[in-house]
Amino acid sequence: MRGTTGRRAWVLAGGAAALTLLAATGAHAEGRGDIRVTKTVVDNGTDVVVGTTKTVTFPIAITVKDNSGVKGLTHVSAFNSSNGYGFFDWTGSSCAKKSSTTSVCTATMKVDPAWIPDSDDIDSNKIAGVWQVNATVKANDGDYWISDRIAQFKVKRAAKLTTDATPEPVAKGARLTVTGKLSRANWEDLKYHGFTGQQVRLQYRAAGAAHYQTVKTVTTGDDGKLSTKVTATSAGSWRWYFPGTTTTSRIVSAGDAVKLK
Repeated sequence: MRGTTGRRAWVLAGGAAALTLLAATGAHAEGRGDIRVTKTVVDNGTDVVVGTTKTVTFPIAITVKDNSGVKGLTHVSAFNSSNGYGFFDWTGSSCAKKSSTTSVCTATMKVDPAWIPDSDDIDSNKIAGVWQVNATVKANDGDYWISDRIAQFKVKRAAKLTTDATPEPVAKGARLTVTGKLSRANWEDLKYHGFTGQQVRLQYRAAGAAHYQTVKTVTTGDDGKLSTKVTATSAGSWRWYFPGTTTTSRIVSAGDAVKLK
């Protein structure tokens, strides 16, 4: 596929936390001359996380080599490796010369979540997951190379997580109830909805300690709600930690400090 209906034209084709891949050649690469993409890094090696309101931009750094020197990028696109849909705009690029033959050209990608529902004709949430990058590069002597799948990375739905520990303060040795809610961005209605059936870790840090430790793992119930009971042995802070999935970002709630009576 190479297009779809909606708010704008989207490049379609067709991915592991964001990866750096060596791609001197590609399964579908074609062009002319000796110019090649030798390395690609997406978003500095991290997942791209998209919520419901905040515009997201991220870089794709593409290392290009040619014996005559590198002229630049003439096309960059990113899309889901399984279904071919994508919603990021390529807004421009710049190249930094590293030697007479090699440059690092950085493309800037952008999305306003408001664009997403109109960018496809399927459930937009199915576009989360493993994505790939395609690019066309050009040399000073006219050589060019159309490079498919020069990198794979993950685009994830943003998550939210809350924590509330009660009662506060609590008597030493008494039972403490820790509740919370895990929700994630829905790219169809641009709202957050509870994420059920997910394992979330309850973590505790004693007052004065440097790090949190996992106490137990709890599965989210209806509407992403969490609830469990623990014994209060000392003053400290409680929080929930969700490690994320292939399609949903990791998230750590703010800690809720509880004092002893």
